[in-house]
Formats: sequence, C-alpha cells, structure tokens
Amino acid sequence: MTRPLDFRGKTALISGAASGIGRALAVQLAERGCALALADIRADELAATVALLPRGHHVSTHVFDIASREAVNALPDAVLRQHAALDLLFNNAGVAVGGAFTETTETDFDWLFEINFHSLVRVTRVFLPHLLGRPEAHIVNTASLFSLVAPAGQTHYAASKFAVRGFSDALRHELETTRVGVSVVCPGGVATKIASNARFAARFSQTEIEGRLAKANRMLRLPPEHAARAILRGVERRKPRIVVGNDAKIVYAFERLMPIGYWNLIRKLVS
Repeated sequence: MTRPLDFRGKTALISGAASGIGRALAVQLAERGCALALADIRADELAATVALLPRGHHVSTHVFDIASREAVNALPDAVLRQHAALDLLFNNAGVAVGGAFTETTETDFDWLFEINFHSLVRVTRVFLPHLLGRPEAHIVNTASLFSLVAPAGQTHYAASKFAVRGFSDALRHELETTRVGVSVVCPGGVATKIASNARFAARFSQTEIEGRLAKANRMLRLPPEHAARAILRGVERRKPRIVVGNDAKIVYAFERLMPIGYWNLIRKLVS
C-alpha cells in the first residue's frame, strides 16, 4: 500500500489563489504545515488570502496574468527566489463563458481555452523539471464535473475541461516511473465566483445575464472549504481522479451507466 503524501515541510504553488477553491486550499495547506506560493491576477484579493493565513507563515505572492506566456515563463524564477524548492503544483485557475456555441465568438472560445487549458499546460511544463528533482511531488489539475459530462450550453467550458482531464491522465501515465504523481479534480457546483466573473455573449441583455447568473449560482452550493478538504484528502491518498461533491458523484454515476444517453435523464431532472 502506498504511504500517504505528507504536506508538512513541502512547498505548494496554487494558481487562482485569490478566491474560491484556491483560497481554501491555501488556508488548509498552511494549517498542514505547507509553505505557499500564491498566484493570481487580482492583487487585492490575493492579499486577502494571505491575511487568512497564520502570522509568520512562509508565503510568497505572485501577481501575474496566467494567459501571458512571458509571465508563465518567468514564474519559476520568481517562486524559487523565495522558496528553496517546489513540491506541489495546484493548477486551479479557470474561467467560464456564458452562452451556447452559436451565440458566442471565436474570441470568447480562444480566451477561455487559453486560460483553462493552454496556460495550465504551460505552467506544468515550466515547473515539471523542478518537481522531477524532488523526493516526492504531485501535480493537481482542476478540471470539472464538465470534464466527465458535457451539457448543452457548455461547449467552451466542457471542451477545455475534457482537455484538462485527457492531458492529466496521459501525463500521469508518462510519469508513472517517476516520483511525481498527477491528480485531476472534478468538482461539481462549488460556491465560487466563476459564474460572476464569466464572460457572456454580446447579444445578451443585462436582464438575461442576471437571469443566467441567478440560475448558475443556485447550482453552486458546496462551500469552497468543503471542496478543498476533499481535494487534499484525495491528494493525500494519491488518487488519480478526485470527484468532489454529491452532485458530481451522482451525475458521474449516470454517465457511467449511460455513456451516451445520460443527457436525456439529466435534462429531465433539471427541468
């Protein structure tokens, strides 16, 4: 039996650490004795995350645009100037687009894919050589319930998150003879700001946007702290796939029972 991964004395980089799951991961990893490198584009909210950590905790902050190749390439030097090494990589940053495929633009699709997938791959690429040199290391990629099922209205998001899951699974298989593990996280509806921060199709009126936000936020109910606890429990056990939330587990069960027909059942339940 593989021994549990011990967070004590390790250093973790968390992208998207300014709020939601990223912030909750930071707080709980600090409680477990893990030094932190916290990255996000939102400086004020990143500072608010730091304020939640124990006084004197070893933490560095990195305000950068994850969609910038130059910023990603410069990140390892910035992190390793303040930490002796990196052991854990939490690729957590993500965005959403509101609207069906025919309602949105190529620019919307490219913007989302750049952040949700291409940036995740770049961050992994620049830090992997450092992780391979550690006694034990782990990469944690946040996908989504929509990396397991693909509902209507989620073409952009589902495509990017299916890509994250495929990349994570293949990378895990490539690294199976090394000391670097890979977990992919598939959360259901977590109470984050992802809907509020989403881009919406230009044709939507403000009233339509508010209605869509209200509907989305009704589905985002699991506290981020609960999600982070489940994620760290899964990482500790080195689980390859971590499905978070009862909603995600139920829908995932439907998909396994009816790989093609699950959408008809889910549509009826939702309506």
